[in-house]
Amino acid sequence: MADAPYVPPKVWSPDTVSGGRFATINRPTAGAREEKDLPVGEHPFQLYSLATPNGVKVTIMLEELLEAGHTGAEYDAWTISIGDGEQFTSGFVAVNPNSKIPALLDRSDPAAPFRVFESGAILVHLAEKFGMFLPTDPAARAEVLSWTFWQVASGPFMGGGFGHFYAYAPEKYEYPINRYAMETKRIFDVADQRLAQSRFLGGDEYTIADIANFPWLAPFVAGQIYNDANTFLAIHEYRNVARWVDEIAARPAVQRGRIVNKVWGDEDTQLRERHSVADFAGKRLEASKPE
Repeated sequence: MADAPYVPPKVWSPDTVSGGRFATINRPTAGAREEKDLPVGEHPFQLYSLATPNGVKVTIMLEELLEAGHTGAEYDAWTISIGDGEQFTSGFVAVNPNSKIPALLDRSDPAAPFRVFESGAILVHLAEKFGMFLPTDPAARAEVLSWTFWQVASGPFMGGGFGHFYAYAPEKYEYPINRYAMETKRIFDVADQRLAQSRFLGGDEYTIADIANFPWLAPFVAGQIYNDANTFLAIHEYRNVARWVDEIAARPAVQRGRIVNKVWGDEDTQLRERHSVADFAGKRLEASKPE
């Protein structure tokens, strides 16, 4: 006998148990759950993050700035274990009231530090501060910002939508998997058609649009996210995206940025904390296998 269809109650209860991988930390309330200060290092930027796609955006950006010679972009990267709920400590909530990684503390002026949260906002802040990876020409700037925030808007469909229901939900349900598989493939098709027209998403130059999109699209291309999503979604169809992924993955700053705050996989591809370029010594940086 088939299970009865779910009928939502008139008023949803906050005590509802959702199940799944993040059931122990998901709650319908904001704010700190534990009093705990964040560590602070010596560099102008303090990053509190994890090497998920959204976190990797920022570490790639910082490494690219350092690669370009901007010593003022030196940073300390501290790992926030979201599985353990460290994003709900009082220190982290003070930097990001939304309790999501990444969160950045700009201490360029030690007398007046300030927070920047949301990955897209952090990329724009750093691009404007150092005058890199964001054009000043109004039309070119608009194009780059459009593709940057296209990713910010698209990420939830790929992660919280497709990724959750395909890989993390306690049970597989056809409707949400089909719904978000369709949207994820549409997103890839948008990118593929754009990259058939231009070398990079924003145009001829590498910009924050590429830095924002790469950590999300590259793992699908390499088959290293959400179990066998690469096969299930036939990601091999998007050849222009694959070409773009290969080019960006070969950049030294990208290779470094991708392992910062990484706490899974082979030990020599993890860098739980980053405080100087010396921390990369002995680490394996791969251009051909995006994480």
